[in-house]
Amino acid sequence: MRVIARDGVHEFELQRSRFLCSLARVADDEEAAAFIAAVRREHWSATHHCSAFRVGPDGGSQRSSDDGEPAGTAGVPMLEVLVRRELTDTVAVVTRYFGGIKLGAGGLVRAYGRAVSEAVDAVGTLRRARFATLEIPAEHAEAGRLENALRAAGHRIAGVDYGRRATFTVQVPQDDTDAFHAWLAEQTGGAVTATVGPPVDLDVPD
Repeated sequence: MRVIARDGVHEFELQRSRFLCSLARVADDEEAAAFIAAVRREHWSATHHCSAFRVGPDGGSQRSSDDGEPAGTAGVPMLEVLVRRELTDTVAVVTRYFGGIKLGAGGLVRAYGRAVSEAVDAVGTLRRARFATLEIPAEHAEAGRLENALRAAGHRIAGVDYGRRATFTVQVPQDDTDAFHAWLAEQTGGAVTATVGPPVDLDVPD
């Protein structure tokens, strides 16, 4: 799955109608509904506020609204963009200021889909990936060398705890854990082993 890289607003004009697509990251249905309501309040004089959102690990919770546009011409094509882009935890609201020229059903479908697609292109996306969390203990005398080796190899250090010994928290792509254990053994001559903790989902560049 993917998520948008940041919140944002994208606007274009078509046949004198203004289409503003507002995108936001949300964690659940309630946050999505709150964002839709906030956009309505901000653009209270607009003709329509059509919306679509997907939330959950697999985008399993999803909903769309035509908000007064002909059925199936706004919310559905907006949701289809989110599905096609494999986006989750994302809400899109397309605010339309009617310009006096009717676009027809096909024109509306294209306009609302275009609004979301162009907005997603503008804000960018991140890939959501499963990472293993590894705890790596090291004596203080060896901690600096190990940290340099981890950084030089491009491993993600989530934190370092300096107690009786230094403990590095490293996040490794789930499929790469075996390779990481082998790398660590090579770097430390087998003297250091990592303890596997709970996995986490992280948003990383595509």
